[in-house]
Amino acid sequence: MNSMVKTYSQNANHNMRRPVVKEEIVELMRERQAQHTGFLKELEDFARGQNIPIIPHETVAYFRVLLQTLQPRQILEVGTAIGYSALLMAENSPKARITTIDRNEEMLSYARENIARYDQRKQIELLEGEAGDLLSSLPDDQYDFVFMDSAKSKYIVFLPEILKKVKVGGLIVLDDVFQGGDVARDIQEVRRGQRTIYRGLQRLFDATLDNPDLTASLLPLSDGLLLLRKNVEEVRLEA
Repeated sequence: MNSMVKTYSQNANHNMRRPVVKEEIVELMRERQAQHTGFLKELEDFARGQNIPIIPHETVAYFRVLLQTLQPRQILEVGTAIGYSALLMAENSPKARITTIDRNEEMLSYARENIARYDQRKQIELLEGEAGDLLSSLPDDQYDFVFMDSAKSKYIVFLPEILKKVKVGGLIVLDDVFQGGDVARDIQEVRRGQRTIYRGLQRLFDATLDNPDLTASLLPLSDGLLLLRKNVEEVRLEA
């Protein structure tokens, strides 16, 4: 290998090994990208003040681009919390009908109030109860876009039913799949209280990341997003 090619190869390998999402880059993404105004900013500030987890600003910015581009007509969300993400999706998909599911009574009380107050186009339907019970009652082949932000160990449990509800070509986005980096470790290095989540996420990865019936992508935004495109009518999951 001549010196020029060798130098190029060394530089390329060095660049590939450099961590992308450094703390200062996360700060840049959160500070420099367009900020919320109006009621979404109020909800964001409220959630931060009450220590209620909502999607962070870099994910918000990504959702804006994604939803404005896709313009889905039917959206399903599993995990409403205070209604922040449902209202964000409504704002960026003004023709969409949004069905959102949650079971936590404290969060539901916030969600009811926020949706009633801010869902001006009446796009959002809030379903209250266990996702495992409610999903089976929803129509198949209905949704263009699904956002899952519920118990991480249940993603793989809910996914077979979710896939029935999504149209071919539809997109499923699953939030917080990196478990603070634990998913890259051996299970013995993971705290015992987190191992159920770890096992559930590993089963999810095994079933989806190399599945020919899906197109999958992991994104290092926030605590990790998994994107799944449904490519065929009946997706086979082996987990």
